[in-house]
Amino acid sequence: MNNKIAIAGMGWLGLPLAQKLQLLGYRVSGSVTRLEKAHQLQQNGWDVYPITLSEDGIKGPIDALLSDAEAVVVLIPPGLRRNTGSDHVLKMSHLLEAIVRSGVPNCLLVSSISVYGQEQGAVDESVRPKPETEAGRQLFQIEQLFMNAPFKSTVIRFGGLFGGSRQPVRYLAGRSDLAGGSAPVNLIHRDDCLGIMSEVIKQQAWGHIINGVYPEHPVKALYYARKAEELNLEPPKFETGKSAEIFKKVDSIQLPSLLNYRYSRSL
Repeated sequence: MNNKIAIAGMGWLGLPLAQKLQLLGYRVSGSVTRLEKAHQLQQNGWDVYPITLSEDGIKGPIDALLSDAEAVVVLIPPGLRRNTGSDHVLKMSHLLEAIVRSGVPNCLLVSSISVYGQEQGAVDESVRPKPETEAGRQLFQIEQLFMNAPFKSTVIRFGGLFGGSRQPVRYLAGRSDLAGGSAPVNLIHRDDCLGIMSEVIKQQAWGHIINGVYPEHPVKALYYARKAEELNLEPPKFETGKSAEIFKKVDSIQLPSLLNYRYSRSL
């Protein structure tokens, strides 16, 4: 069996995934958006190509990236929080067409729990998402496109990512009157993201939808106060008196049953 994995998006999550897969014996190719970043990674021995997606199509050697790959991992963030009006679905449809054309048989699409609405309550993979945001709606549409494509796809919906220098409390420290203090956190450490993705590839677990969220859900107000104290930051202050609100709490029935996965990093 061929053991080449193509990673579309070798950034904060994609590069350490490439390193992990290489240690597991896979050959890896990858893409980045900036030419200078591609040159830097090439000088470090990586098979990397500068490739950008736009609503008009794909710029760069996409066929070289996908050539002879056993699977492609799609790690391309939508960038819709900046309210650019971008049609991420159209961009990703160009990538889907390229994957079909290349003949790659398997795809791992990284999505987000933002496909679930904020008031859906307790959800797992058996619950149909009801997205409320533009990013959530586009991501859910992309999931459906890839799951119905003529290759085998697995979708992983990751929660809020943390690890390394990325700690969500840094963006909240010192702020006041924040909403949702009684809401549960839905987070996952980068190391577990890498572990889940590599297990999907190793176990050939194609054709599934998986939620990747740490199974403990402390409320935001308490969790971020504790994290701020650990990092010597001013704790954020949340609004009070709205504990009756319904918030989403995302769990997975697939990780223990399908992959037998055990989390390595707690909150």
